[in-house]
Amino acid sequence: MAIFTGSFIIDFATLLTTLVVVTIAYFKWKLTFWDKVGLPTLNPVLFFGDAKNLFLGKTSMAEHFSGLYMQFKAKGLKHGGSYFGPKPFYIPTDPELIKHIMQVDFSHFVNHGSYVDEENDPLSAHLFSLEDAKWRNMRVKLTPTFTSGKMKMMFQTLADCTVGLTELIDDSVVKNEPVDIREVLGRFSTDIIGSVAFGIECNSLKDPNSLFRKYGKKVFDVSTWEKTKGFVQFFFPRRILKAIKFKITNAEVEKFFMKIVEDTVNYREQNNIYRKDFIHLLLQLKNRGSVTDDEKITDENEKNQEPALTMNELAAQCFVFFVAGFETSSTTVTFALYELATNPDIQEKLRQEVNSVLSKYDNQLTYDGIKEMTYMDQILHETLRKYPPLSILLRQCTKDYIVPHTNIVITKGTDVAISAWGLHRDPEYYPNPEIFDPERFSEENTKARRPFTWLPFGEGPRLCIGLRFGIMQSKVGLTALLKNYRISLNKKTKVPLVISKNSFITAVEGSIWLDVEKIK
Repeated sequence: MAIFTGSFIIDFATLLTTLVVVTIAYFKWKLTFWDKVGLPTLNPVLFFGDAKNLFLGKTSMAEHFSGLYMQFKAKGLKHGGSYFGPKPFYIPTDPELIKHIMQVDFSHFVNHGSYVDEENDPLSAHLFSLEDAKWRNMRVKLTPTFTSGKMKMMFQTLADCTVGLTELIDDSVVKNEPVDIREVLGRFSTDIIGSVAFGIECNSLKDPNSLFRKYGKKVFDVSTWEKTKGFVQFFFPRRILKAIKFKITNAEVEKFFMKIVEDTVNYREQNNIYRKDFIHLLLQLKNRGSVTDDEKITDENEKNQEPALTMNELAAQCFVFFVAGFETSSTTVTFALYELATNPDIQEKLRQEVNSVLSKYDNQLTYDGIKEMTYMDQILHETLRKYPPLSILLRQCTKDYIVPHTNIVITKGTDVAISAWGLHRDPEYYPNPEIFDPERFSEENTKARRPFTWLPFGEGPRLCIGLRFGIMQSKVGLTALLKNYRISLNKKTKVPLVISKNSFITAVEGSIWLDVEKIK
């Protein structure tokens, strides 16, 4: 039905033309944001901003933001303005500015800018995504669960998972088959996190189709729908997302993890079960308001004056523990083994350290023994330099901020992207950055290096709370493998490695295949 001219075709063409013109004008206006601020920019193009290759799937997140970092750095700039589509991003390249954002002036950059809806999407309300006072309160509650004492308490539960790992590798040795180490370590990490975070024997190493493995993979699903949800979360105002009850968490994943947590909590509370794991500590928080060193879940003789965790909050923290520990640790050890397979001299030096330390502890995996493996620490630090699990560290400005020694004002709500990948591969801080060299992290070299140039776990008050556990998990996996096996690269592995373009967590495209020889 015609409205304006009496002709439907003419009216439709007029409306369409108006819509196109308004849309183009809007995007052009958005791309003037940094010009108004007075910050140098690159060459943003209509609709895509500076991220055309990223939107078209031609590059990874790591390579995109490190490319921006390098371009600004090459111009001699300490910071610059970029656009992800129409969305402006502040890109600091100077470690001193990064220090201010992450630590000195943290009160201006408290949040990650993640979407949270505690009511309609309960698993989204975890420590990584929570903001402002809710984040501070949860951080205070959870910090006691990640002390060295609590890591030692959980160590044996973690170490027990190596039995299944060595059995699986032994089977490959007997069959003279190469090992898809990425898949094996994914199953190993699933068993560890399932056991430590949920108190459940997942048996993913024995059964690659176990439910925990199935739903763990679904968390990192990169289907077109999940990508679309990510973009919707990123670009749409939160008030609109909450109004339509938008959920970032996969519905099947939510149903599975919520049921697992509820069943475990109910069973332990009803039967007063004690187990040396993470969920025991969360149960203490839920029922007592604080973490203690005893085996009790509840304490009827004391009045709990502190706010307790709700069931949804407990489930969300278990969920993020699983997500963070499963993917980041397995990919870190995968990359470490790739580098050890291609650098046999480094592999042998590490094996000597492993055997030397284990001999002091009756050839048993112990918490104290793992801590003594300092060369292994260097290898993991170098692996995390070359392949940081989070290639970019996101912050959001929570109140207007004047960049130190400038008249540039970062306004409230502006997003900040710190390229860990760019910093870690900057030859100013790491000469010959493509070379794998654990000596970069000797005590002497570490002290001499400029601060805030190694950021695999973030830095400042939002430093990853689980870094001790992640390092411990990685060291246990490496120890179990290197004391028993000598590894080399199988010809099925595509070299050089290509970083996945579909994963937010740094991962390799395809698989890393290793040949494994049993050490007698």
